[in-house]
Amino acid sequence: MKAMQQGRRFLKKLKFNPTNTKIKGLIFHLNVPESPYVKDRKHKEPETDILDPEEHPSLSDFEEKCPPGGENSVIFYTTSLRGIRKTFEDCSNVRFLLNSFKITIQERDVSMDMGYREELWEILGGRVIPPKVFVKGRCIGGADEIIGLHERGELKKLLEEVPSNGGIVNNVCNSCANLRFLICTSCNGSRKVYEEKDDDHQHHKEDNEFCIKKCNDCNENGLVKCPFCC
Repeated sequence: MKAMQQGRRFLKKLKFNPTNTKIKGLIFHLNVPESPYVKDRKHKEPETDILDPEEHPSLSDFEEKCPPGGENSVIFYTTSLRGIRKTFEDCSNVRFLLNSFKITIQERDVSMDMGYREELWEILGGRVIPPKVFVKGRCIGGADEIIGLHERGELKKLLEEVPSNGGIVNNVCNSCANLRFLICTSCNGSRKVYEEKDDDHQHHKEDNEFCIKKCNDCNENGLVKCPFCC
């Protein structure tokens, strides 16, 4: 009991004796000024830790190359020929990727119609191979560019203003089964039609009433564009 009382008196003396060296040392350690290096580091942290958000590209960042009828849509030049495996696989991959966004796409198969191939060459100013994608009159690029944009999360931003297909990904045309071409009914795909001879032919040639002419209704493959999905 006596020891406890002595301890209390000792603590009381420490509290009220400002000349005590131990108390002075404690006060000194508590009031040590910060190092100037610490202040500089704290001042610079906001500059290094706060980063500007990454901006996504817009359609205006891409070259303006507009296919016929592509001002407000997606035009996808592709091929259905399997002769060059990589080209065919690239077209399939890009088609699958674009369809995943459930947007309206106009496919133009250069292997089914030479006119599409010449159209693509004229737009890009040279002999190029598909796939090639155009969004609202802007050339987005081929397979590598499209896949790269998708991996960086930028393709979705570019396709935001493209009309939706109603959420139907596998919408199959009842007429052409999504081939987008039909066999010409004028020549049945033969590219030849029979026409009556005119007076000059009958006068100079045999008495056969018909002659064979090239069909003008179909393309070089004897096909016509599907009127329901093209």
